[in-house]
Amino acid sequence: MPVIRLILLVVFVLSIVFPVWAIDIHVSPTGDDAAAGSPKEPLKSMAGAQHYIRKLKTSGMFSEDIRVIFHQGDYYLSSPVYFGIEDGGTAALSVTYQAAAGEKVNFIGAEMISGFEANENGMYQTQVKGSQFEQLYVNGKRAVRARTPDQGKFFDVVDVEETIFEGAEERVPTFAMQEVFVNPMDAQSLNLSENLQEEDVLAVFYHKWDNTRKFIQHYNAETNSFYFSGGGMKPWNPINESSRFYVENLKSGLDAPGEWYLDTDGTLYYIPREGEDMEKALVYAPVTERLLVIQGESAEHKVENLHFKNLNFLYGGYQTPRSGNEPAQAAAPIPALIMVDWADGISIEGCEIAHTGVGGIWFRNGVSNGIIRKNYIHDLGAGGVKIGPFAAGTSPSLEDRVSGFNLVENNIIRNGGWVFPCAVGAMIFHAHDNSLVHNEIADFRYSGVSVGWVWGYSHSFAKRNTVKYNHIHHLGWGDLSDMGGVYTLGPSEGTVVSHNHIHHIYSMTYGGWGLYTDEGSTGIVMENNLVYACKNAGFHQHYGKENVINNNILAYNRISQLQATRVEDHLSFTFSNNIVLYDRGSLLSSNWENIRLESDHNLYWDERGGVPDFGSLDWEAWQKKGHDKHSVNRAPGFTDPKNFDFTFKDETTVNDIRFEPFDYKKAGVYGDPAWVKLAGFDPDRARKFDALVVRLSSP
Repeated sequence: MPVIRLILLVVFVLSIVFPVWAIDIHVSPTGDDAAAGSPKEPLKSMAGAQHYIRKLKTSGMFSEDIRVIFHQGDYYLSSPVYFGIEDGGTAALSVTYQAAAGEKVNFIGAEMISGFEANENGMYQTQVKGSQFEQLYVNGKRAVRARTPDQGKFFDVVDVEETIFEGAEERVPTFAMQEVFVNPMDAQSLNLSENLQEEDVLAVFYHKWDNTRKFIQHYNAETNSFYFSGGGMKPWNPINESSRFYVENLKSGLDAPGEWYLDTDGTLYYIPREGEDMEKALVYAPVTERLLVIQGESAEHKVENLHFKNLNFLYGGYQTPRSGNEPAQAAAPIPALIMVDWADGISIEGCEIAHTGVGGIWFRNGVSNGIIRKNYIHDLGAGGVKIGPFAAGTSPSLEDRVSGFNLVENNIIRNGGWVFPCAVGAMIFHAHDNSLVHNEIADFRYSGVSVGWVWGYSHSFAKRNTVKYNHIHHLGWGDLSDMGGVYTLGPSEGTVVSHNHIHHIYSMTYGGWGLYTDEGSTGIVMENNLVYACKNAGFHQHYGKENVINNNILAYNRISQLQATRVEDHLSFTFSNNIVLYDRGSLLSSNWENIRLESDHNLYWDERGGVPDFGSLDWEAWQKKGHDKHSVNRAPGFTDPKNFDFTFKDETTVNDIRFEPFDYKKAGVYGDPAWVKLAGFDPDRARKFDALVVRLSSP
């Protein structure tokens, strides 16, 4: 039967069996892409369904919404599935790829590895043919590529010498070689004299807010130093004696449960974790970086009205290029498992995106009116969600690529930065009018949310973005510095950060802040946020203009409660109707007392007693400067703040500062009890965080 007649027959049958508002195409792992696409004769793959829909359109039969219904099972992908303009819907008609009701559908970008046998060293090994990978997953958990020292530990850099070959007059040299000196005991532990002979040994550096990942090219045993090359170090954040590093892909580093190593002869070694039975274990090695790519052509030619519901996108990898990875704030260039460019009305809802070498979802160039809702995004090599392009500058070509009017709502985004620790939970680059609301964002090594991508006061496209009702917590883990629960950059007029619950942020050195308006942040309103248990301060402004910090609770931050850095001629911010509660450290740090600000109707309460000082000024001198004339120094009347219960048992005092109580318990995800329960943070992880803070903050 000719293909067109077959399609007509299928559509006719489906129109009888199913409601006329949709054409349903069925897919099963046991199907056949040459089949009719009916429940009894399903297709086999997403690509098969895609090809089927193109034929429908070519035949002029796209007159109803189309649903591709996947039935339970695993669908293996060796490369991404690409969707172009021809694969989307129209303004009036949609194309939806979804799981059958109640069925679990997994798209897997990995191959399963089996055949493990115990060897004489207490390890397990198997033979892998022709595969190269840098991530491995065992029973749904990320294994650790053999490294020295073990996970959670680092070597210190003693010194770095840089030789510049190209671009010596540039701010950042084009090409240079770096020689890194290490302690003799660390050099002995690395044993690079032997390990460099046959292995691609990767050094991963942590320096302030950045990571640099480079293959070691040479080792000098006489000077206890090793070399790598590439771009010159950034003068504002070089690798230096304050930096730390570990070395990955060393067979000699294979010494801890959960570690693995792939030898050059194809032998895969693994040391099981407690309770793992390698004869029954599900072991996956990724074969592709991305699983889903939606790619329009331009602002005038976008993929439209395309939707993905209740599907799981699992197991992707990342392979380090031979040049390594130069430092990049927020891991900005690193892609995601799901990439979207030039699209309008795209939605990803109810999906699980997990076990990646890169990020989760990126709505990048020219993406508008998109929805990312109720997805479980976790175990990530980089960040969770990114919106907009990240390029530097504000050129006309960039303006055409700006994204806007996207919604990121009710997602669980956590446990990321395993390959790129400097990645952010949710990132808005050059993008406007986006809403990030009611998400759970936790367990990253850098900032939870970042908005804006312009340093200073030059033109920015990041306007009118909304960050509301998010639960943002357990960030930093003492690995990097200069981070915030919510971090902003550049002029962002109309941006609102409100009703967020932010807590437990701990940086390596400086910069574990709750609310952080960084370079040039302008026109941002931060109100009705609860912030506590941060290392450096609840609120910090590096420099900015005319921001409003209003009606927030800032409590129990460790070093100080409030911080401001650069003194400028204009009004930096307004600070009013806030509650500041603390029992350690100081009220202020840096230049708060010298900043041009407006401050009034605040409550300050040091539980140790006494009247707080404002830097070098006492309360009276501070008020004589025109600040806090109607502010009070009293206990705020919380129910049980020591146990982080910031509800009010008595509102008498806060009424005096015109504070308006807000329900911080509304922050985070919402919906059915199982979904809300899934968002609950692992108590063991919380205890590990607290223990880490105690250890790192001890003298």
